[in-house]
Amino acid sequence: MADHEIVSTEPATGAVLWRRAAGSADEEVGVARASWAAWAARPFAYRAETLRRFANVVRAKADAFTDLIARETGKPIWEARGEVESVIAKVEISIAAYADRTAQRRLDAPMGSRMALRHKPHGVLAVLGPYNFPAHLPNGHIGPALLAGNAVVFKPSEKTPASGAMLVDCLHAAGVPAGCVRLLVGGPDQGRALASHPDIDGLLFTGSARTGIALNRAFADKPEKILALEMGGNNPIVVWDTPDMHTAAVLIAQSAFTSAGQRCTAARRLIVEGRLYDALVDQLVRLSKRMIVGEPHADPAPFMGPVIDNEAADGLTESFLAMLMKGGRAIRHLERPIDSRPFLNPALIDTTNMADRPDVELFGPILQVIRCDDFDEAIAIANDTRYGLSASLISQTPSLYDRFWANIRAGIVNWNKPTNGASSNAPFGGIGWSGNHRPSAYYAADYCAYPVVSSESDAARASIGIGLKDG
Repeated sequence: MADHEIVSTEPATGAVLWRRAAGSADEEVGVARASWAAWAARPFAYRAETLRRFANVVRAKADAFTDLIARETGKPIWEARGEVESVIAKVEISIAAYADRTAQRRLDAPMGSRMALRHKPHGVLAVLGPYNFPAHLPNGHIGPALLAGNAVVFKPSEKTPASGAMLVDCLHAAGVPAGCVRLLVGGPDQGRALASHPDIDGLLFTGSARTGIALNRAFADKPEKILALEMGGNNPIVVWDTPDMHTAAVLIAQSAFTSAGQRCTAARRLIVEGRLYDALVDQLVRLSKRMIVGEPHADPAPFMGPVIDNEAADGLTESFLAMLMKGGRAIRHLERPIDSRPFLNPALIDTTNMADRPDVELFGPILQVIRCDDFDEAIAIANDTRYGLSASLISQTPSLYDRFWANIRAGIVNWNKPTNGASSNAPFGGIGWSGNHRPSAYYAADYCAYPVVSSESDAARASIGIGLKDG
């Protein structure tokens, strides 16, 4: 499987950024398998200090790392800088989460004995990373896995391998043993080989629902292996009973168009109270037309860059046209200013009268708008999806938020806040096609080690007081 080359190009320019021969899952898993026990035997304090050194290495290389992420993903410099800062901040959060979620504890026990709770690492964990946050999201798996004492084989997205390689280089430079974090360069073939490898003890995945469901199916007869799935969303944002249309439009635009819509928590569907529709849509169109779409280093700074590649841009264009064919009404058309590059403007389409709205994650800057006159119906429309990642309500009425929170199906439920921008200090994940009830971020510690409960006594004492014949 190591007979071809992976080439990374800049979405904004098409220039070749990085190239390397594809690797071998067998080789990388073999090295990790031989290395993990020594790392697991180290005290937690040693592993934590090693990860703190990693944070310092990233801090020292922040400008270069920021530039690389911006070039490889197409996201603006300001956004790439935020990603690097998240990588750094994640270390202390992960250390605190490990102590909180998986610390050694004494439990109540009868006199003369002890009950202890400790946690053990799984062994070798595979990490499959996405292209939209090529450093921050895999780091959210890798850091907690290493802290728990696992070794990691990391396959970055074939669309952003350079950022993944730099992440691994920083870990090695900090003193994480080379055998305990392995970089597997490759495409879908290498990903499948890693996911199905008999010598991994689990898989931590961030990506599309289609791939996640395939992995779930492949792991169905492997209950001994941990599987953590963080997938996408068809996320709703509901606007009801609120007076400030400009602020609402800003929150919606941030939700739908940040990262060119390439966030799993991005708003895909705007459900708006009928009496607010015209004023809100007018504000939203005005704001979307002011948004600068440009290359990462442009001056003035763009709000959003291109989507990841021409294939993605073509697919989004086809999806927009398909919705028009099925009864959608264009509010602002999806346009592509440069035919050969994947830049797209923020687009809005009214799907109120579409008989069959597509329940898919359109991973780009397309927002569907649905008009509604009953709040319970708005919640029903919001819940009309197989996904369940993120949902937000913009409203000045606390009782409406109480109803929204109680009835919406999502792992992240916000009020007068965007659907995206989740905190690493909290668990992150969803239900349905958005995940398998193993939230990442602060709760990543939960799936990187398993609990071991021990009943202990310094001396063996035992008797049977009933049910025996006289001796």
